[in-house]
Amino acid sequence: KSPQSHSLRKAQQGNERPKDPKLWPYFQDGLRRIDYVLTYHVQKPQSTRKQSAKSCLCFKFRREQSSPPVHEDPELAAQEQRLDYHEDDQRLRREEFEENLREMGLEMEREEGNKIPGVGFLKIHAPWEVLCREAEFMKLKMPTFKVFVLKVNMFVQKVTATLQPKVGENRVENEKYLSYPFSREKQHLKYFGEKVGLYFAWLGVYTQMLIPAAIVGVIVFLYGCVTVEDNIPSMEVCDERNNITMCPICDRVCSYWKLVTACGTARASHLFDNAATVFFAIFMALWATMFMEHWKRRQMRLNYIWDLTSFEDAEVSHEENVKLTCRDRMPAYMTIIVMMVFLICVTLAIVFGVVLYRVSIMTALHMSSTPSFRTNIRATVKTTAAIINLIIIIIMDEVYGAIARWLTIMEVPKTDKSFEERLIFKTFILKFANAFTPIVYLAFFRGRIIGRPGKYIYVMGSYRMEECAHAGCLMELCIQLCITMLGKQLIQNNLFEIGVPKLKKMLRQRKIDKKHQEELDKTLHRHEKDHFLGPFVGLNPEYMEMIIQFGMVTLFVASFPLAPLFALLNNIIEIRLDAKKFVTELRRPIAVRAKDIGIWYTLLRGLSKVAVIVNAFVISFTSDFIPRLVYQYMYSPDGTLHGFVNHTLSYFNVSHFQPGTEPTESMHLGYKVEVCRYKDYRDPPWSDTPYEFSRQFWAILAARLAFVIVFQNVVMLMSDFVDWLIPDIPKDISIQIHNERNLIVELFMKQEQGKKYRNTIGDPSPQPLRSRPSSQA
Repeated sequence: KSPQSHSLRKAQQGNERPKDPKLWPYFQDGLRRIDYVLTYHVQKPQSTRKQSAKSCLCFKFRREQSSPPVHEDPELAAQEQRLDYHEDDQRLRREEFEENLREMGLEMEREEGNKIPGVGFLKIHAPWEVLCREAEFMKLKMPTFKVFVLKVNMFVQKVTATLQPKVGENRVENEKYLSYPFSREKQHLKYFGEKVGLYFAWLGVYTQMLIPAAIVGVIVFLYGCVTVEDNIPSMEVCDERNNITMCPICDRVCSYWKLVTACGTARASHLFDNAATVFFAIFMALWATMFMEHWKRRQMRLNYIWDLTSFEDAEVSHEENVKLTCRDRMPAYMTIIVMMVFLICVTLAIVFGVVLYRVSIMTALHMSSTPSFRTNIRATVKTTAAIINLIIIIIMDEVYGAIARWLTIMEVPKTDKSFEERLIFKTFILKFANAFTPIVYLAFFRGRIIGRPGKYIYVMGSYRMEECAHAGCLMELCIQLCITMLGKQLIQNNLFEIGVPKLKKMLRQRKIDKKHQEELDKTLHRHEKDHFLGPFVGLNPEYMEMIIQFGMVTLFVASFPLAPLFALLNNIIEIRLDAKKFVTELRRPIAVRAKDIGIWYTLLRGLSKVAVIVNAFVISFTSDFIPRLVYQYMYSPDGTLHGFVNHTLSYFNVSHFQPGTEPTESMHLGYKVEVCRYKDYRDPPWSDTPYEFSRQFWAILAARLAFVIVFQNVVMLMSDFVDWLIPDIPKDISIQIHNERNLIVELFMKQEQGKKYRNTIGDPSPQPLRSRPSSQA
C-alpha cells in the first residue's frame, strides 16, 4: 500500500479535481493513478492487418476473374504466415493475461503506437479495495495514529550525520508510529521497505566500517615507510661491500647478477612486509567479525523501524503439473557439476597461460640487444602481466555471469527465491575463482615448485618455472592486488555503471527520428519517457562487486594494507553512482519485501572465516616474517637480524649446471664465477648431502605450520568471543518492541471501551458480552 492511497480514495470520491494526464501519472480521466505500466512490442496494428487482409482477398478475387493465376513465392508466403501466427499468438496471450488481471479487480487502459512506433503501453490502476484486500492478506503492518518516542543515541547520530544522505525535510528521527497488521475493519486507526533499501543500508554500514580499517592500514604502511632505513635485511641487500653473486634467473640468455641490484625491491617489500603486518592481519580478522555483528544489529534496528519484525518470507512455489523428482533433475545436476568444474579448469588454464607469458617475455627481454629493454625487466613483466590478468578477469566475469544464469535455468528451481540463491551461488563461485586464482598462485605457488640450480623444473618442454625476487613474492602479490582491485573498481564498476547505461539509452533513443525528438520530449507522458530508461536487472551485480571487494580487503590484507583505503574511496563514489543510477538511469524496480540481505550474509560470513586461514598462510609462507623470527631467536649470534640475508642464501657450484643451461655470457660481471648463490635452505655442494634440504629448512617449516595453527585458532577464538559478547538484537530495540506490544493492547482496549460507552449512551438497555476478536489479541 502506497502513501498516495488516501489521495486516490478522495479522488475517486470526487473530493479532488482531475489531474492533467500529461503532467501526472494518471489515466486519461485524470482520477485514477497509474500504479504499474507494462510495455509490449507491436509489429502491425490489428485494424491495419485486418484491412490489408480484406484488400488482399478482394484483389485476389478480382484478379482471378480478370487474369490467369500467377504463381506466388511459397517461401515468402510461409514466412508472412508464420509472422502473423506469432503475432496473433502473442495477442491472445496478452488478452488472457489482461483478463486475469481484471478478475483480480485491477483497472487498465491501453495505448498502442501513439507517439513511440511499435510500442504498446498497458497502464494498470489498483483500486483502494484491491489494495486493502492484498494488504490484509499479506498481514502488512501499517502505522496507526499513535506516536511514541524512540531512545536514540544522540552522540552517534551527530557523529554520523555528515555521512547520511540528505533525504527528506523536517524528518524526526526519534519518533515512530505504532504499527499493526492491516485490517479493513480497523481503517480508522491509520511505503514499506524494499530490497533496495537494505542494499543501500548494508553498503552504508560497510563503508562506515571501512573508515577505521583504512586508518589502521595507512598507519601500518607509514610504519613501514618510517622504519625502512632501519631494516637490517634491506640494508644488507643494499650494501655493496657484501659482493654476493647470484645464480641466473633463466637458462643461457640470463647471466650472473649482483644481489645489490635488488636493493630497490628489498626496500619496497619492507613497506608491506614488516612487524606490523601480523598485527594488521589480526585486526582485520576482528574487524570482519565486528562488521558482521554491527550489520546484524543495524539490520534488526531497520526491521523494527520498517515494521518487518513479524514479516515471514512465505513464497509460494509455482510447481509444474508433473512434479520433478531427483531422478528427473539428475541430468541437469550432472551437467551443472561438469560445467562448473570445466569452467574452473578454464580459469586455471588462463592463469597458466599468463605464467608462460611472463616466462617467455622475460627470456625475450634478456635476449634483446636494446639496452632500454634490458633495464627494469622484472617491473615491466610484473606490470604487463597484471594488466593482462585484469583484462581477462573483466571479460570472463561477463562470460561466467551468462553461463551461471543458463545453468540455473537448466536446474528449474521451484521458486524465485530459490532461483536467485542458486544463481548467486554459481556466479559467486565462478567470479571468485576468476578474480582470486592469479592472486592465490602468486601467494602460495610461485617460487615453490622451481627446483634448484642444476635441477630446475621445466614445463612445456623448455620453459623453466618462474621464481620470486630475492625479497619474496609479497611485492608481486601486492602489485597484482593493487592493479586488480583498482582496475575492477574504476573500469568494471564505475566506468561500466556510468557509460554502458548511457550508451544503451542513446541506442534506444536513436530508433526515433531526430526531427521529432525535441517535439516528443515535450509531449511524451511520464510512462512513455520512462520507456527509454534501462531495465532493472536486480541487485545481484551490485552485491557481487562489493562481495569481491570485501574478499580483497580481508583475504590478502596482510600483503596490501592500503586495500581498505582504496575500498573506502571507491565506496564513497559507489553509493552516489548507485543512487543516481537507480533514480535517473533505470526503471523503477518492483517493490520486494525482505527482512535481511539473504544469501549474501552467508557468503560474507564464510569469507570472514576463510580470511583468517588465508592471512595465516600469507604471513607464514609468503612473507619472511617466520624465517626472520627463527633466525633471530635460533641462529643469530647476537639476537639481531645481522647476517639474515646470508643465512637465507644457499651455494651452488657452477660446474654442476646441466649441459646447455649455463650462461652464454659467463664473464658478464668481469670475472669468472665459480660459486653462485640462490635463495633456499639447502646444504652446500661440499657437504655430505649436497643440495639437500638443510636442518634450517625443516626448522622453519615446522615454525611456519605451528604459526598457522596458533594464529588461526587464537584469532577465531577472539572472533567467536566478540560474536558472543555482542547481542544480535540491541537492548533498546527489544525493550521498544515489548513496549509497542503493550501499547497496541492498551490502544485497542480503549477503543473497545469507547464503543461500549457510546452504545450505553445510545441504548440504556444492558449489552451482551462479546468476545474480543482474535486479531486484537
